[in-house]
Amino acid sequence: MAELSDDPQTLVSTDWLAAHLNDPDLRLLDASWHMPDTGRSGATEYAQQHIPGARFFDIDDISDARSELPHMAPATEKFMSRLRAMGVGDGHQVVIYDSTGLFSAARVWWLFRLMGKRDVAVLDGGLPKWLAEGRPVEDMAPVIRDRHMTTSRQNQMLRDVTQVARAAKLEDHTILDARGPGRFEGAEPEPRAGLRSGHIPGARNVHYATLLTPNGTMKSVPALQKVFADAGADLTKPVITTCGSGVTAAIINLALERIGKTDHALYDGSWSEWGMFPDLPIETGPAR
Repeated sequence: MAELSDDPQTLVSTDWLAAHLNDPDLRLLDASWHMPDTGRSGATEYAQQHIPGARFFDIDDISDARSELPHMAPATEKFMSRLRAMGVGDGHQVVIYDSTGLFSAARVWWLFRLMGKRDVAVLDGGLPKWLAEGRPVEDMAPVIRDRHMTTSRQNQMLRDVTQVARAAKLEDHTILDARGPGRFEGAEPEPRAGLRSGHIPGARNVHYATLLTPNGTMKSVPALQKVFADAGADLTKPVITTCGSGVTAAIINLALERIGKTDHALYDGSWSEWGMFPDLPIETGPAR
């Protein structure tokens, strides 16, 4: 019997990936992305070493170039064409990892879900766990063959600023913010210039790190349920997730899916958008 983490639609272990690494219909994506102030480049690190067969998924490139906001979800046509050029398409089992452990990979999992693709999972613990276990890496790009891809965009998984403002006013959704407590409460400045500090009124703080174990893997289902309960998250309502720019919010979406909560959406603009507009209300201090 497979261990609990092995669900090819949410999360798979390094053992699972090692066993399936040579499957002809497996497609592995390195979705490493780093905050601008780290000085790290996911593409550069991918070129130096990656899990055998992995392609690099550039979150900033495969996005809506027309938006001034960072890495907003791309148009369906752009997503399909870029993935086809990467040799990823219909009939493939996709596994996504990143070089942090579990950070940006969840964002790409959410993008696939937004496009109606369900045979997609995140590698639990990512590249750090893979390397710690002495598993193989390479520096060669894989041979790419085009693969047709069809999509069915699931717009219920996405929320814009107007929808979030309405949800906050009516209090008919639970809004969960993945940023750290200091940023959520407005005690720490935002890393992006020009943004106010605080959070969306009525939001609850579920820092993405609280969903992970010290070694970067996702916590067990009971432990995840406790995190949400401790944060005062009312999971009887539909959930909207948010963060700084729509990346770590997706870790909450993945955790919700793991515990069987399926009516969740991601606020793509997140604080990069909300914190920019002086006419949008904010709260500071702990969640009320």
